[in-house]
Amino acid sequence: MRIGLLGTGPWADMAHAPALSGHPGLDFVGVWGRRAEAAEELADRHGTRAYEDVDALLAEVDAVAFALPPSVQAPLAVRAARARCHLLLDKPVATSVEEGRALVEAARETGVSSVVFFTARFQTATEAWVAEQAAVDGWFTARAEWLGSVFTSDSPFGASPWRREKGGLWDVGPHALSLLLPVLGDVTRVAAAARGPQDTVHLVLEHVGGASSTLTLSLTAPPPAAGATVEVRGKAGITVLPPASEGAVEALKRAADALLAAVETGRPHPCDAAFGLRVTEILAEAEGQLGGAGGRR
Repeated sequence: MRIGLLGTGPWADMAHAPALSGHPGLDFVGVWGRRAEAAEELADRHGTRAYEDVDALLAEVDAVAFALPPSVQAPLAVRAARARCHLLLDKPVATSVEEGRALVEAARETGVSSVVFFTARFQTATEAWVAEQAAVDGWFTARAEWLGSVFTSDSPFGASPWRREKGGLWDVGPHALSLLLPVLGDVTRVAAAARGPQDTVHLVLEHVGGASSTLTLSLTAPPPAAGATVEVRGKAGITVLPPASEGAVEALKRAADALLAAVETGRPHPCDAAFGLRVTEILAEAEGQLGGAGGRR
């Protein structure tokens, strides 16, 4: 499958370009970015072509991968879907419900397949854990703590304007929800949302099966306190999310596998654009309760 990459930032450089160029089922056709010089440099490193015109790239590929801020990704994804390109999206698919709905509708109208790259969902051990817990009845409650230290470390993402504006709610919140929803069921109510230090937020969710969950999300935790934990409790006892089994490149290759399978079979992947929209709806409700953007105060 011929695929293009939209985006030239750290995530495109660290994960997308190596995954796309190293995947045996993909022909990495080219790169487009908002900075032409960065697109040229990234394309040169991976033996492909830089495009100045995004529509020219869309016209020459079967699918497109996104490594862009959500507010840039959403309208470009609509454009790509209308060009009949399958979509390998990044999370969150959008930070407004309206943009997320427009994306989903464009994909439905044109019949293109979509996969959203929730990193943990495409790591082998995590995927197996989610499937195992989703098959168990009687979960009572869960907690997810997803704490990054993006702005207090040497992280390449510290300069990201959208992360500074939106904070942990929108950056790591999708990761937590991507694991909780398939296990506990859809969210029926955001029961509470409260701010903590800097961009930290705390959420309490009610789920369709009767369980509840709590989420603590941050990009500004002290480095020694950073890390991710997901714990679920119920009739079967207590289970904890296992450590990550692969890095981002291998996980992204598995996401590409999922997109290839969806295109071949016509069956939607569980992490498709519609699921990405549901995550956006939940986070938007939480943001509304918080009184605005979830970023640093």
